[in-house]
Amino acid sequence: METIFGNLQGLKSSQLKQLQRLYHQRIPGDRITTPEFSQRLAAISTEVNQPVCAYINRRGQVIRVGVGTPRQTQIPPLELPRYGAERLSGIRCIATHLKPEPPNEAALTAMALQRLDALVVLNITGTGFTRRGGGSTGYVKEAYLAHLTPQESRTLITSPAALKVEESQIQSPSWNISPPLDLDHLADQDLVDLVENLEAEFQREFIAQEVDADHDRVLIVGLMTSEMTPLQFQDNLLELARLVDTAGGDVLQTIQQKRSRIHPQTVVGEGKVQEIALTAQTLGVNLVVFDRDLSPSQVRNLEMQIGIRVVDRTEVILDIFAQRAQSRAGKLQVELAQLEYMQPRLAGRGRTMSRLGGGIGTRGPGETKLETERRAIGQRISRLQKEVDQLQAHRSRLRQRRQHQEVPSVALVGYTNAGKSTLLNALTNAEVYTADQLFATLDPTTRRLVIPHGETDEHQEILITDTVGFIHELPASLMDAFRATLEEVTEADALLHLVDLSHPAWLRHIRSVREILAQMPITPGPALVIFNKIDQADSETLALAREEFPLAVFISASQRLGLETLRHRLAKLIEYAVDCG
Repeated sequence: METIFGNLQGLKSSQLKQLQRLYHQRIPGDRITTPEFSQRLAAISTEVNQPVCAYINRRGQVIRVGVGTPRQTQIPPLELPRYGAERLSGIRCIATHLKPEPPNEAALTAMALQRLDALVVLNITGTGFTRRGGGSTGYVKEAYLAHLTPQESRTLITSPAALKVEESQIQSPSWNISPPLDLDHLADQDLVDLVENLEAEFQREFIAQEVDADHDRVLIVGLMTSEMTPLQFQDNLLELARLVDTAGGDVLQTIQQKRSRIHPQTVVGEGKVQEIALTAQTLGVNLVVFDRDLSPSQVRNLEMQIGIRVVDRTEVILDIFAQRAQSRAGKLQVELAQLEYMQPRLAGRGRTMSRLGGGIGTRGPGETKLETERRAIGQRISRLQKEVDQLQAHRSRLRQRRQHQEVPSVALVGYTNAGKSTLLNALTNAEVYTADQLFATLDPTTRRLVIPHGETDEHQEILITDTVGFIHELPASLMDAFRATLEEVTEADALLHLVDLSHPAWLRHIRSVREILAQMPITPGPALVIFNKIDQADSETLALAREEFPLAVFISASQRLGLETLRHRLAKLIEYAVDCG
């Protein structure tokens, strides 16, 4: 039996049958509707005294009937055909309206959310009569035809600085509404011609944006709660944009909301979720990224309402780590972190997984596919954990050998993109990969460095290790997974805490790194603060940093400024650390 959607309370069985019979109607493929179908829909709407909507595909088949407005009966995003921003959905809606007025904004927004081929609104008279032979007429007073139109002014945001978008600047969809039409004029409209012309315009506009097809088209969503300052909120959004860029996505726009607390089901409010869905449709977005961690149920609710993939900040970081890991240890640790993150989020994500050990002999009685996948992930996590433990034991033996040889060690720590790898290359002539990206290097790299002895000025060798960059609110799963880097930090005799002085949030970065170091199971050795990129910092920032951190060293690793001073200060730091140790 065909399903009727919407408000069915109080409907008689005879009225439900009339609605069900609409599914057997067929509209000519090149017509938007026919006078007969429109009058029949209006007659039913008059009888039930409610708006009625019929959704028709391009073959002229009625695929959905709903009692209510276009907003109340709209097709859920996940059930719509997946077309890009250059296409329409292939569905049109014929809706009745009890008041004599043009389509309202709620109906037009529903049209945009579904990317309908067209929306027809039939204003009904409340009267009419049934002709001999069963046909009904006189129920439609006037009709309006609405459709989407391309937006020539749509632009692609390509730089993090451009993310500071006021909500009033966010593009709303544009549409065209006809003057009042009678049913004969409406029936004369050529649907094929209308759709082909519109999609050709959308296609031209889509190509004009020149977005790399291999990149995700990303919409960022930021929520500012009462415990955040506006500056912290903007810093978070800019950092998230950098993360998305590093992961290989193109940020098209950002949407912001200020709430006293997080909405438990959807993080942001219901109206904002609709705005996100509408913006995603308008811009052709295929990924929505939130600036905070989301629970599995929140992801599920958001994807059902928005209709495209939704990820959180942690998942973006994990994706970057997966791209950056080079060593076997790094790859193992990334996979371990990803699986631990994914395990509670399996339900409702629609992901199919290649299961190790799946098949005959692996499923218990009555076990569902979801349970099988969870168990397979659990087994894989256990296997990876053992391999990581074995690598940890091997690294521990290597460190003991180094300590037995009495070679002092120093770990480079700092916020991501502070310039740690660049400094390592400048000091040791190493060839570690560097880039102006977040988390450019993940695997710890150790090199020998010759520095003057703190007392005798004779040459001495030390070991200096480049570590993964830290980031504020580093996910716990990553803290646990990246033991290789964290062990190098805790086992080192001393730390060099590198700070990007050119970054507007450098003070916050220092606090974030210190908070992560304070969470280490073993207290790290003494640290020397080094301010990097002084050639890119203004004089006021330099003066403030010198006042706040009088014992710090100021350098530019890329320009090789201040490195000799750093070597001497490093020698004194090593001497102090070894004496204290």
